[in-house]
Amino acid sequence: MKNKQTPKRKVSLLVYICSIILALALGIFGTLIGVTIWQSQQINTANTPASFQKLTNVYQSIQQNYYRKVSSEKLVNGAIHGMLNSLDDPYSEYLTGNDAGDLNNTISGNFEGIGAQVQKSAGRIEIIAPIAGSPAKKAGLKANDIIMSINGHSTAGLSVDQAVSKIRGKKGTSVKLVIKRGSDTFTVNLKRDVIPVTTVNTKYIKANKIGYIQVTTFSERTSKEFKAAVKKLRKQGAKSFIVDVRENPGGLMDQALKMSSMFLKNGQTIMQVKARTGAAKVYKAGKDYDKGFKITEPTKVLIDDGSASAAEIFSAALNQSAKIQLIGSQSFGKGTVQNVSDFNDNSEFKITVAKWLTPDGTWINKKGLTPNVKVKYPSYAYLPVVSTTKTYQQGDVAKNIKTMQQALKGLGYTVDTTNGYFSAVTQQAVRKFQTAQHLTVSGKLDKATMQKIQTELATKISQNDPVYDKAVDALK
Repeated sequence: MKNKQTPKRKVSLLVYICSIILALALGIFGTLIGVTIWQSQQINTANTPASFQKLTNVYQSIQQNYYRKVSSEKLVNGAIHGMLNSLDDPYSEYLTGNDAGDLNNTISGNFEGIGAQVQKSAGRIEIIAPIAGSPAKKAGLKANDIIMSINGHSTAGLSVDQAVSKIRGKKGTSVKLVIKRGSDTFTVNLKRDVIPVTTVNTKYIKANKIGYIQVTTFSERTSKEFKAAVKKLRKQGAKSFIVDVRENPGGLMDQALKMSSMFLKNGQTIMQVKARTGAAKVYKAGKDYDKGFKITEPTKVLIDDGSASAAEIFSAALNQSAKIQLIGSQSFGKGTVQNVSDFNDNSEFKITVAKWLTPDGTWINKKGLTPNVKVKYPSYAYLPVVSTTKTYQQGDVAKNIKTMQQALKGLGYTVDTTNGYFSAVTQQAVRKFQTAQHLTVSGKLDKATMQKIQTELATKISQNDPVYDKAVDALK
């Protein structure tokens, strides 16, 4: 085959695991392995199967006989894409150009975009988790939301990388997404911004001497940030900890290993990695990971359906080896390992080479972790974001009115129905809300009113967290 390229290295030293080889809607963001966790077999290009001659024949026929000229690069890239697509594995992928560079660079830099981590699911682009403080998070986007279109272009048939390239952009520019959540579809206009890179946030609960630690992703500095957070909270008087990995889509596996080891006794199992053949490789806690820094205080871990990969490795290790309770809802369920190889033209391909297992040998792929204590949010916490482009008044009927009625009810206002009919009682509730919020009192659901209702409801949800409250009660 003409212009055939060979890998620059025969065996990749970086193995990408966990985070679903997710993409940030601000750049490609996989779960990078900061240590070599899997030594794959050397790629042997000498023993090319005879059946490969068919591919060569097709290539040569196109080059010689096709009615117009086609570049060799396009044909080779198409063949590679075709082989990887035939695996029916969303985590095996071929990356070229900026996409390949982004995969290598985004883990440690500043990003400009909307801050939503996505994957491909059933042919659509699905949000895994919005990043804390990002435009996506502020707009109310949630795990499992489906991005139906980007700036008017359908996402059907798009790869994760193609979708990401359309979503991300410079700070201050806007992107319009059509989101499907359950049976509801709505439009969100987001202004891109610089996404915060701090991955660990803390709060000291003085009354109960509890240190709350939120871990948003597992980046190359997370374990150091986490260690510093624990030391800080201890100085403040913390005698127990809550570690929150909800909506944490993963990150670097070595960071998950280091953080897990802090909670485990030396020699206890953190995780296992099982390839197609051979015995599973077992990773155990020890000074190589935690440098002797241990956390022995009572601890609870918070998880949800946005907790994936490295977050699941960490949660499973603490739960199964350190007997630390998980509180919340079922986690995402990503349990495969990807290996990355690159070519001389800086393109890369990644393929799934193994699966990772919890300490007791469980494969959680597509299943997730089940919390020891299940806690549900109130129904209004799951309401869809409503488009504010249309104004509604008494007598109208619409899905958006139904959502606003449910939101008003969640905020404590009296409504006689939540079926989407704009009744006189609904109008009265809207007027009361507008008065309380110092808005123009029209009794109509206009743009300003609907935006404020959603903002107030989001604030109430953040201030009334039943999962967090359950953990605090358990540690009192």
